[in-house]
Amino acid sequence: MRAQKSVYWIATGLLSALFLYSAFMYLTNTTVIEGDYQDYQYPTYLVIPMAIAKIIAIFFILYRKPKWVMEWAYAGLFFDMALASFAHYSINDPGITLPLIGIVLLLISYFFGKTVRP
Repeated sequence: MRAQKSVYWIATGLLSALFLYSAFMYLTNTTVIEGDYQDYQYPTYLVIPMAIAKIIAIFFILYRKPKWVMEWAYAGLFFDMALASFAHYSINDPGITLPLIGIVLLLISYFFGKTVRP
């Protein structure tokens, strides 16, 4: 049980760091991220709301209550990473690595989190 809890917290910590870094970049380098969004053919007005959503999702994943909000936070981050992976893949961008790592960390955090008490 202790090993599962350690795996959960390591994966969740790395996941949190990844998404908080992403949100920080969205908020501080907005024009660069908007340019990337244009390359991926995504609407640029989503940059700031996505940064805020990432911060809120990480808060609820770490807080772990209420459970249904935590589940939606995991789902939202999964879809964010899945769409980011497809966007990077569609333009043959080598930056696909981080979204794929994010998906792995998210899945580890989610499934190992089922064994950890809130």
